[in-house]
Amino acid sequence: MRPILFSIGHLHFYGYGLMIALGIILAVCVAEKRAGRFGLDSSKIFGLGITAAVSGIIGAKILFVITEIPTIIQDPRAFFKTLTSEGFVVYGGIIFGILCCMFYCRRNKMDFIRYFDLTMPSVALAQGFGRLGCFLAGCCYGRATDAWYGMVFRASSYAPSDTAVIPTQLISSALNFINFLVLCLFARKAKKGQVASLYLLNYSVGRFLIEFLRDDPRGNVGTLSTSQFISLFIFAIGLVLMIISSHRKEETANSEQ
Repeated sequence: MRPILFSIGHLHFYGYGLMIALGIILAVCVAEKRAGRFGLDSSKIFGLGITAAVSGIIGAKILFVITEIPTIIQDPRAFFKTLTSEGFVVYGGIIFGILCCMFYCRRNKMDFIRYFDLTMPSVALAQGFGRLGCFLAGCCYGRATDAWYGMVFRASSYAPSDTAVIPTQLISSALNFINFLVLCLFARKAKKGQVASLYLLNYSVGRFLIEFLRDDPRGNVGTLSTSQFISLFIFAIGLVLMIISSHRKEETANSEQ
């Protein structure tokens, strides 16, 4: 809707970038504030947050490039265009971000699972703002519709400018904010590992379903989009972790240490 929110002289402030930045800042602040309830060191959240943000962006870009391999094979010059474009695939950021944070925690002698539980609600919060950024930019748009909730993106370089489409970005944003609230409430009595597990379950189901409504160019694996295909594995991992966590005989995730 508004790729450029406002300008100061020749300096433009883009909606997508601002929402991403706002989401990351709020995510770190919320995690730092909640750390004490989990008996964790809030001073370590900033470094963990930076690790998650940087590795998440890199991972999201890498997976986007992978989904564009058929195009790159046809025209190798498309590689540089793909690499410098604004395209990202969220699952790449989630997977690579988790792996890098796992390494960060191990290197700094931190209990990864406990910090995993702490930070995943913040990740959902950041994703909610990220999808608002998608809405402002007009990317990740939905299928054409004649329904009352259809929206036309007039100034987008991505969405069709003459067709009302389902605002899948707003739906995704709402689901992420709801996931954030659910995880925060669940964390009050959850066992170690359960909050992170529930995030994986909730996000994978929501993402799998929302993909049916999207109509922007994406990679695919058979009849499924790339994100739907990955969702199946993320759901399975979340389910296994939830079962394992449920059988833990120890304190709840938010117990003071």
